[in-house]
Amino acid sequence: MNEVLNERIRRRLETLPEDKLYQVLDYIEFLESRFATRAAGAPAFQKVAETLEDTMRAGRVPLNIIKGTMDAVGKAGKFFEGLAAAGKAAATEVKRQVEEPKPPE
Repeated sequence: MNEVLNERIRRRLETLPEDKLYQVLDYIEFLESRFATRAAGAPAFQKVAETLEDTMRAGRVPLNIIKGTMDAVGKAGKFFEGLAAAGKAAATEVKRQVEEPKPPE
């Protein structure tokens, strides 16, 4: 998707109330099921969060509860992303140190 279209859609979405955003999401998922040439990929934690959100919506949980829960899940997701990045950086550094030849003594 080009940046102009992406920005235009985002601006329009920001003006809608939360309950209407879920209607937009439902419609997008419908269109995706009918016309998408590839599946929309998401990281594992994002998939879990989306499943939780869909389950809450199916259970007719009030929107303010869903919003609060998803805000907390989003913060947890950011924490885990940072933790994973730190672990990856540490593993890369250890690998680099192991692979570097040591100077002769």
